[in-house]
Order: sequence, then C-alpha cells, then structure tokens
Amino acid sequence: MGRIKTKLIKRITLELFEEHGDKFSEEYEKNKQKLTEFVDLPSKKMRNIIAGYLTRLVKNNKT
Repeated sequence: MGRIKTKLIKRITLELFEEHGDKFSEEYEKNKQKLTEFVDLPSKKMRNIIAGYLTRLVKNNKT
C-alpha cells in the first residue's frame, strides 16, 4: 500500500493540474522545477509530494 495524501495536498495538486496541466510532464524532476514557478510552498517536503502526485496524474491521464 502507498502513502495516503492529505486533503491539502490533493486540493493544491488538482487545482494546479486543472489550470496548468499541459505544462507538466511525466518526469518528476522537471515537475519539481515547474512547481516553484506556479506556487510558493512552505517546505521542500510538500513540494516533493505535490510534484510526485502531479507526475502520477500526468502519467494516468496520458493513457
């Protein structure tokens, strides 16, 4: 079983994906860099979790 994402993480990620979904890629490192352009996050850990979730959403929507 994987880690559980909090409502805050899911809400921020889904809002970003709806607004800027075409700008994110299937590569985690690129998404981390793009994320800092769109949102000012309080911590690195939160940025990494959101970037990982974004990567997963992009991969699932391509299929």
